[in-house]
Amino acid sequence: MKLTVQKKFWPLREPFVIARGTYTTSEVIVVELQDAQLVGRGEAAGVDYHGETLDSMLAQLEAVRAEIEAGITRAELLKVLPIGGARNAVDAALWDLEAKRTGRRAWDLAGIGNTREIASALTIGIRPVEAYEKAARELAYYRWLKIKVNNEHPLECVQAVRRGAPNSRLIVDANQAWDVKTLYALGPRLAELRVDLLEQPVPVDGDDDLEAERSPIPVCADEAIDSIDDLARLKSRYDFVNIKLDKTGGLTAALELANAARAAGMRLMVGCMVTGSLGMAPGMVLAQLCEVVDLDGPLLQAEDWPNAIQYDRTGVMSWPSPALWG
Repeated sequence: MKLTVQKKFWPLREPFVIARGTYTTSEVIVVELQDAQLVGRGEAAGVDYHGETLDSMLAQLEAVRAEIEAGITRAELLKVLPIGGARNAVDAALWDLEAKRTGRRAWDLAGIGNTREIASALTIGIRPVEAYEKAARELAYYRWLKIKVNNEHPLECVQAVRRGAPNSRLIVDANQAWDVKTLYALGPRLAELRVDLLEQPVPVDGDDDLEAERSPIPVCADEAIDSIDDLARLKSRYDFVNIKLDKTGGLTAALELANAARAAGMRLMVGCMVTGSLGMAPGMVLAQLCEVVDLDGPLLQAEDWPNAIQYDRTGVMSWPSPALWG
């Protein structure tokens, strides 16, 4: 088996502003695994807040190139690479390669099947308060909208979105910008605005006093959850976990985390870093198990892969073509 890795840079439609910073491009690695005439592919952005960069992921892959090219399995991959983007890209390529070898869809290989329609949220990045309503009005036909906020006028931002999109279901994502006191103060007002989910409102190291039952809106762990090892600490503090393949190190580990989280009584969301459709496709397997789906990376980009996933005007995603993945 031959391993090929390259960097790819996707321009974004507009600067993507969140509480952690501003992004104008999506930087990803693309892995190809060739076995005879078959090629499996995977795409990953890594986890920047864990210090991952394109070069660090490439270095990880070069360090285990021999093991991968010897014909590594997905189970073996979990032992030779840590969680993160490098493992995610290889894991996705292995799923794709197995699908091509067997002639079966990745959903069937995972024992899930792809019978449930997947409607993704679309994210509105941080902007002046008055600009939220305009953005929401243009996207009001989406079933789900996700609103990025920080600690400056978050209630007013959500009010503006609700005026612009009176019927959309709303996720509010503060990317750790609030404290627990702010969360409890804003919760009832946000509930009046029919917000469905609060995503990682408080810092990972500042959630000791967070109690899930005290919030009128379900609270979702994002930056706080990477692997099964985090569940014991989180299950009394959060209602949902946001599972991202770049965080777990691939679909294989993500499915294990999803099953463990459900067994612990937690609810599931699938999220993404910003990548093209090749990076979204494995997340659509996991999405079959999740109540909330945020796989909008390609919608934030100005370009995408050939044979890209299509999104209809409400956010419903087409199934990836065999020419793309899985």
